[in-house]
Amino acid sequence: MYYMLLGTGFEETEAIAPLDLLRRAGVEVATVGLNGKVIYGSHGIGITADLEIAEMDLTRLEGIILPGGLGGVASIRACAAAMDAVRFAWENGKLTAAICAGPTVLADLGITSGKNATCYPGCEDHMGSAHMVEAAAVTDGNLITGTSAGCAIPFGLALIEAIKGKEEADRIAAQIVIR
Repeated sequence: MYYMLLGTGFEETEAIAPLDLLRRAGVEVATVGLNGKVIYGSHGIGITADLEIAEMDLTRLEGIILPGGLGGVASIRACAAAMDAVRFAWENGKLTAAICAGPTVLADLGITSGKNATCYPGCEDHMGSAHMVEAAAVTDGNLITGTSAGCAIPFGLALIEAIKGKEEADRIAAQIVIR
C-alpha cells in the first residue's frame, strides 16, 4: 500500500494528479488525512481521505508520498505520526516521494542528504546537502522528488515508473495524451 499524506493546506494539483495516474496504473494508494477525514487544500477544495493517520498500517507500507503546499507541509511537520511514517518508509527502503515544498520535509529528516533532488524554486536553501537538479521530477534510488504543481504529471509518471516500470508509465502517458 502506498500512502499519500494530506494535511490542511496541501496543494490540490500535486495530490490529485499523481493519485489519479497511480490509480490508473493499478497502484494501490490510500489518501491519509492528518487533520481529520475531510482535508481542505490550499485553494479551499475539500478531499475526503480514505483513512485518517491513526488508521495507517505501516506493516503494509510500500511507499509514502507528500504533496506540497505550505500549509500541507506545515501540517506534516506538526504531526508526529506523519513524520514517523516518513522516517519509517525511508529507513525500511520504501519509496519515499515528495513534490514542491514537500521535499523540504524529507531534508528535515536527512533523507535528501547527498541525493539528487528537486523542489519548488526558492526552497533550495531548505534542502540541506541535497544535490539540486533542475527538472520536473528527479529519481535517485527509492527517492523521488518533484518541482511544483506544474510538474505534477511528470512526478506522477516518475512514481509509476519506479513502482511498475517504464512500459506502464509510458502506457499511462499515452492514455492521458501527454506531449
